[in-house]
Amino acid sequence: MIHLVQISDGSSRRLAIVEEPHLRCLGGVQSVYELAQQCLRLGRQLSEHAIEIASGEVLNYDAIYSGASEWHLLAPIDVPAAPSRLMIAGTGLTHLGSAKERQSMHLADPTKAGETVTDSMRMFQWGIEGGRPAEGQIGVAPEWFYKGNGSMLQAPFAPLTIPTYAEDGGEEAELAGIYLIGEDGVPYRIGMAIGNEFSDHQFEKRNYLNLAGSKLRACSLGPELVIGAGFQAVAGEVRIERGAETIWSKKVETGEENMCHSLANLEHHHFKFEGHRQPGDVHVHFFGAHSLSFGDGIVLEDGDWIDVRYDGFGRALRNSIRVEAKTANRQIAVRSLG
Repeated sequence: MIHLVQISDGSSRRLAIVEEPHLRCLGGVQSVYELAQQCLRLGRQLSEHAIEIASGEVLNYDAIYSGASEWHLLAPIDVPAAPSRLMIAGTGLTHLGSAKERQSMHLADPTKAGETVTDSMRMFQWGIEGGRPAEGQIGVAPEWFYKGNGSMLQAPFAPLTIPTYAEDGGEEAELAGIYLIGEDGVPYRIGMAIGNEFSDHQFEKRNYLNLAGSKLRACSLGPELVIGAGFQAVAGEVRIERGAETIWSKKVETGEENMCHSLANLEHHHFKFEGHRQPGDVHVHFFGAHSLSFGDGIVLEDGDWIDVRYDGFGRALRNSIRVEAKTANRQIAVRSLG
């Protein structure tokens, strides 16, 4: 198992292996995308090839992570020349905690959560009953959503914006799978990374049919892409900081033992679509959140920081919150080209 990070000094970029507390740069490649493409051409395992070419300069990871270096962290995956070739999507209702919060969110009277079954809880129950099929079999489809392309992916420490048209913004502390589609149309899992999926829960709460629009928000990954990580049971913690105070924190769990769908089933139902198997495309797929601060009544404010960490996945993913002024809202006018 190895950890990779992508860094830039503003004019050039590097790909490096984490060797705490240092980073060792790889020679001959500048991105995970380039490395993965090279491995497919050579028929080599990514981890072995990365270790073999890790012969470049050694950098101070502490200095980069703290912002004291000319180098800064990038998202651990991108398509440098074509951000639109990176698709961000995910699956919800995969964890018991999130299903309970969704049930409460979509009830007119949350005090009757035990008496009424919403469509969300029905879908979660379908996952319990059929989301973990035997090897080689196809299980029930999970809830699926689209988040955007690579332009929506923010680097560690970059702000997650609550846009002027949004009703709110809230963290979703998750793990995400990173995939590359080979020239033969086969999806290859490169690795996994910590993610903050970030959604407009207030807009979704207004009506569950708003889910699709609530997901079209910025998100973040990283800082480390983990190659060969286990996904059985992964413990973590999410924390929200306001100034010097931690205003909310929670222990979270993910991995197949904490989910109603197997990883293979989630991957099948994403990549069964021919449009999701276009050679050279990259996919970032969020696997779902355990708990949300929104369920505890937290409203994020400008300048807050969100800290997400999972055991075995490297340093914490940290992002600030930026709230756009409501006065900036304006109609987007379409011009005729006819």
